Amino acid sequence: MHEQKMQVLQTTVLKLLRRGATVNLKKALAKIHPADIADLFKHLQLEEQKTLLELIPDNDRAADVLAELDPESWPKLAELLDKHYLVSIIHEMADDDSAVFIRSLPEELAEDILAALNDDQSVDVEHLLGYDEDTAGGIMSTEVFSLDQNITVKEAIEALQDSEDYEMVFYVYVTDEHNHLVGVLSLRQLLTVPPTTELKDIMSTNVMRVRTDMDQEDVADLVAKYNILAVPVVDDQGKLIGLITVDDVIDVMRDEATEDILRMAGTSEEEMLLGYKSFQIARLRLPWLLTTLFGGVITGTLMWFFKATLEHAIMLISFIPVITGMGGNVGSQTSTILVRGFATGRVDFSMLRRIFLKELRVGLIMGLVCGLTIATVATIWHQNVYLGMVVGVAMIAAITVAACMGVLVTAFFKKIGIDPAIASSPFVQTVNDITGILIYFGTATAFLPYLS
Repeated sequence: MHEQKMQVLQTTVLKLLRRGATVNLKKALAKIHPADIADLFKHLQLEEQKTLLELIPDNDRAADVLAELDPESWPKLAELLDKHYLVSIIHEMADDDSAVFIRSLPEELAEDILAALNDDQSVDVEHLLGYDEDTAGGIMSTEVFSLDQNITVKEAIEALQDSEDYEMVFYVYVTDEHNHLVGVLSLRQLLTVPPTTELKDIMSTNVMRVRTDMDQEDVADLVAKYNILAVPVVDDQGKLIGLITVDDVIDVMRDEATEDILRMAGTSEEEMLLGYKSFQIARLRLPWLLTTLFGGVITGTLMWFFKATLEHAIMLISFIPVITGMGGNVGSQTSTILVRGFATGRVDFSMLRRIFLKELRVGLIMGLVCGLTIATVATIWHQNVYLGMVVGVAMIAAITVAACMGVLVTAFFKKIGIDPAIASSPFVQTVNDITGILIYFGTATAFLPYLS
């Protein structure tokens, strides 16, 4: 239903835009959700994106649309917009969104925008830009609602009623006279106690918090683990300086998942920024493809080493793709599961022995099923029971070893500080091709007298 609605919306907006029906477009854009407007930008040329953004009736709404766009599109769009208009939009954005947006721009344009912002917002944004973009400080909002521990519940409720300047108030954070975070309250608690009660008497002192230098992926894991809607950010002295809300965490999870998937494919997020620049994209993909190429050369060398075996029993060549293909698939499956386990925090090195033994058992079971199947096929096809035994044994060994290699290679990369996502295909595939060939031809050589 939503997809059909978006198709109708896209068709209508495109027609109005290309006919120059600006009055009707402005009326329509005032009613469409900012996220849906942002979704329309994917189907527009850059000049059309600029026109559509400028037709949005108010800057506050335009700021919401800009924040919803893919960050990859920000620099080119920003360079087309009038600088004063761009500053007026950024002025309506939350400080954390402004910082992320400005960080994506060319250095000269970013400096011009910072200089044009009013003093208070400029100071807050520059403060956020001082943190690494992948840390809690880099994704937090400085607009955090907090109250002094010595005020009463009645005063707290009055303060909440006047808290329009804050984007979201999920929890009430309580601070002391030096702004140290000392407690937290739910909104429900404020409504169920006498109005004269002081906050320090009802607050929970066990506050989940993060420091500014914590990695954003660790923050996301924390929020997911404890099912909280927001987490406060403190500095080295424990002073409350910001807040990370669940919408920011969802963005982090999406970005980290995208990064892992791209690395597992042997490329990086930088490719998304290159558009249709073929040579630059090829340059990003080539390193791991060259690794695969090198592995292929090793595999070919091994096959040449066993040429006497092949010459003696040429039917062995029929099953080379099966042995290497099955081993590579099993290794990639195991590696992918382990990469995800490390990424979500469900797996650590203390569990590695159990995981290895589990994958050994799983590999052995799958190997037995696939080995018996291919052994039957080989025996019937070539009318040679010994060939069936060779292929079956090799398949069992190759799949079992591949499952174990998926664990060992991924854990090795994690241990030496390299993102284990890159240990998946094509690296595991290459390693398992080599081991598969060694196992297959080693077994065949041992049974060679019976294969003629």
